[in-house]
Amino acid sequence: MQRESMEFDTVIVGAGPAGLAAAIRLKQLDPAASVCVVEKGSEVGAHILSGAVIEPRALDELLPDWRQQESPLKTAAAEDRFYFLTETKAYKLPTPPQMHNHGNFIVSLGDVVRWLGAQAEALGVEIYPGFAAAELLEEDGRIVGVATGDMGIAKDGEPGPNHQPGMELRAPYTLFSEGCRGSLSKQLMARFGLRQGVDPQTYGLGIKELWEIPAANHKPGLIEHTFGWPMDRRTYGGSWLYHLGDNLVSYGFVIGLDYANTWVSPFDEMQRLKTHPHLRRHFEGGRRISYGARALSEGGLQSIPRLTFPGGALLGDAAGFLNVPKIKGTHAAMKSGMMAAEAVAEARAAGAAEPTGFTDRLRASWLHAELSSVRNIRPSFAKFGNLGGFVYSAIDTVLLRGKAPWTFHHPHADNEVLTPAADATKIAYPKPDGVLTFDRLSSVFISNTNHEEDQPVHLKLRDPSVWLSENWEKYRSPESRYCPAGVYEAVGAEEGNPHLQINAQNCVHCKTCDIKDPKQNIDWAVPEGGGGPNYPGGM
Repeated sequence: MQRESMEFDTVIVGAGPAGLAAAIRLKQLDPAASVCVVEKGSEVGAHILSGAVIEPRALDELLPDWRQQESPLKTAAAEDRFYFLTETKAYKLPTPPQMHNHGNFIVSLGDVVRWLGAQAEALGVEIYPGFAAAELLEEDGRIVGVATGDMGIAKDGEPGPNHQPGMELRAPYTLFSEGCRGSLSKQLMARFGLRQGVDPQTYGLGIKELWEIPAANHKPGLIEHTFGWPMDRRTYGGSWLYHLGDNLVSYGFVIGLDYANTWVSPFDEMQRLKTHPHLRRHFEGGRRISYGARALSEGGLQSIPRLTFPGGALLGDAAGFLNVPKIKGTHAAMKSGMMAAEAVAEARAAGAAEPTGFTDRLRASWLHAELSSVRNIRPSFAKFGNLGGFVYSAIDTVLLRGKAPWTFHHPHADNEVLTPAADATKIAYPKPDGVLTFDRLSSVFISNTNHEEDQPVHLKLRDPSVWLSENWEKYRSPESRYCPAGVYEAVGAEEGNPHLQINAQNCVHCKTCDIKDPKQNIDWAVPEGGGGPNYPGGM
């Protein structure tokens, strides 16, 4: 069947903070321009779970009157707490300067992007949720748009009875704001060599739960972070607790995906952390109401690729705009989207093929200065270990004020550091109790994750034979542990026939498998549009 085609002045892939900020800014600068945003989630915000602290600096620039509107930024940050944990104790430490949150807001990020989507549509932006951008369109060495994935393709790859071909969305400029490890962004980096001359990206996996707790235990505006136990001294990680809204608590755990022990299970680390005496009191009498996970780009300034290419640009976390010490990326994503939009408007006026002004704007912006001042923090933990990294970070931020005359680098990719199973220490995780701690499948259930079952598996092994010799024989199937959704299972070992079972229906779109697989043998591609988690408004 012939694909239909639609023409726009600009196409934006991804309706997150970066993509929507870009769309709004484009329409502010050029109201007559036609702007389309395509979103793989079933609705705007469907793939974004509650619980984030937003610094409103970029929003103040984008929508200066937002405070006079009815916005979802309602819970002002009130109190910061920072703790070092041992297995049984919690030691309160001074909150690092980068983590002070005065003037910030604790929000449901899903509600924030829904609200931004409404602002964009009011300006005339066309937003198409439920359509996954699955293919790059290239002509004469220039990206000219994207094609959405076909609907109704059966597991055998043949068109089913409800087949509908994808649509070509064409434009002189296409902006990619897919979030961390976007499938098309990855292709663009390879196609145009955008990562040449920069450090490998390093990632974290953030696993998040949303709890409803008794009103007596709820402290609106409380922000608490921990580091230390249960991580060992070489594994980067920590937790957050944000009290927001009506008796809601966002609890999350982040682990650096450069961890070495193949027996580590990030999901189980996150669950057992809740059993610490200091943390479990936050959840007493409460109930867990939602769950999600997402990879994060943690490399910082030295890992940001070249941002532009003929016909478009990368923005937001697709490019790596995240301030790790602040534990914030929304303001950075929005600012990157705004600058990309300004560069596109400039390129359109000049008839230029590439919005190169984006890079110049970034270098002159407060965002570049902010990321430059913290560029050494994350790599210092890999270089010196957790205690040494913490001490160095204090020196860098307090004494040197982010102006050290050196830059630390990320020497390797996260998939290159796993220790073989025979040489690594096994970890005994406690069984879930179903009240405070839970298993993967019950967690996936409350994420409302769903995929059309009769569709091709969107998680693909480049070479199926590699799994047995590498993943199983050397590392004893690390994907069965690092996946927070139970997608990957090593089955048949007891019968002497180990093989990998992929439960793609469970996938919460975190992208960890695409990052951490030892031989980069797993490719995450977009499933049929509308598939994946569905986080309703108000969460």
